[in-house]
Amino acid sequence: MSRYIDNPTPCGRSRREFLWQVGGGFAGLALVDLLSRDGFFASKAEAAELKAGLLAAKPSHFPAKAKHVVFLFMNGGPSQVDTFDPKPELTKYHGKSYQGPLTVGSNGRPVGYLMQSPFEFSKHGQSGLEISNLFPDTAKFADDLCVIRSMYTDTAAHASGCLQMNTGNVVLGKPCMGSWLSYGLGTQNESLPGFVVMTDPRGGPIGSASNWTAGYMPAAYQGTLFRGTGEPLLDLATPAGVTPQAQRKSLDLLAQLNQEHLAARPNESELAARIHSYELAYRMQTTAADVVDLNRESEATREMYGLNNKLTADFGRKCLITRRLLEQGVRFIQLYSGGGHIEDTWDGHNDCITNHKLHAGETDQPIAALIADLKRTGLWEETLLVWGGEFGRTPTSEGVNKPGRDHDWYGFSMWLAGAGVKGGQAIGSTDEIGFKAVDDPCHVSDLHATILHLMGLDHTKLTYFYQGMNQRLTGVRGNVVRQVLA
Repeated sequence: MSRYIDNPTPCGRSRREFLWQVGGGFAGLALVDLLSRDGFFASKAEAAELKAGLLAAKPSHFPAKAKHVVFLFMNGGPSQVDTFDPKPELTKYHGKSYQGPLTVGSNGRPVGYLMQSPFEFSKHGQSGLEISNLFPDTAKFADDLCVIRSMYTDTAAHASGCLQMNTGNVVLGKPCMGSWLSYGLGTQNESLPGFVVMTDPRGGPIGSASNWTAGYMPAAYQGTLFRGTGEPLLDLATPAGVTPQAQRKSLDLLAQLNQEHLAARPNESELAARIHSYELAYRMQTTAADVVDLNRESEATREMYGLNNKLTADFGRKCLITRRLLEQGVRFIQLYSGGGHIEDTWDGHNDCITNHKLHAGETDQPIAALIADLKRTGLWEETLLVWGGEFGRTPTSEGVNKPGRDHDWYGFSMWLAGAGVKGGQAIGSTDEIGFKAVDDPCHVSDLHATILHLMGLDHTKLTYFYQGMNQRLTGVRGNVVRQVLA
């Protein structure tokens, strides 16, 4: 044995020491992988979070004006060339075949000719921002809007497109943006969810709850769904015959039993979230009932939001509830326009003209009312608005002499407004017919990085340890679009 010890390798270790250390290193890698799969490392962070409270308010990485985000999600993909990206060249080429290199026609759909927009664009505000006549009320706030005309994404399918716009990834199981903000900043009101989603009465987006999931994060960070029709939340009222004292005693006993159960299962985030939800539901019985009770609003306010008009009533109601949720400190609110499939959404395959008139008509007045109300209440200075869908629509028609448009993921438009945003401008551009982003292309990850920045979060530092890696909303991509910032 001594001759091995006395015969060191060039690195200064005996062969046995060298092999032991190398073997130990490889074994350590395997151990790290196994512990990661079991949630060992994440559980340490989660344990600290549970001790402080999963949704406890946390400081931002740097000072920022925005404290809340309202994502106005136009489900189905609104057409950029018919809304916020005027293309006069389409009039010149109207009726001609598309001869470019981009793929036209998803899932074997027919490809027609280039089609001019039937909607008139006009300059609005001091900035002269061009907006189509689909949005006469929103256009009154042109000087507040920052339109990104060069958005692009990685998929042409609705399900994966919605997922990427919400979670930054085209595959299932990733936390959405609302979850990242809840994780990074916590909540400002312990009596309401920090993240609220309101869908369309015609149905939710394709992918449903995967669009507001917390993914691999603790379930407490997932979105709370408010119903689109009827009572937004079911079972808010205490059952008849149950006194507040009796309910409190029942909850205290339940909490004691659940904590004992959780102590033996410290890595079960679903269980921890369920325990948290009981207390949140108890507090919400009073707070949430007040928030969703719109009968207390004046007739003038109801008229402003379009609650008395069948066309605008649903989205107007959601926008008015949004203002009330913001007043209570809710961090992230997402409103869906369009549900179900095809013409029930902004997915104007068959008749983009009729489709967009309908959905723009449903949303234009309520959105303008929300902007005006946020300005009136002072919430404008701390609220970020985001408008857009999962992608855009082609400058070509769906078929010969048909006014439908197919999916366009190469270049489309979205807008931001409110806290920290420089309004009255259009950033980037698509080509002359509005098909592909060519100047200052903005990927979905760039949009996410910008939204996080406006909320005071560095997207490269907002991480969550999972599967042995520090995961990010933006993945390995993402750059803040500096032109957006005021």
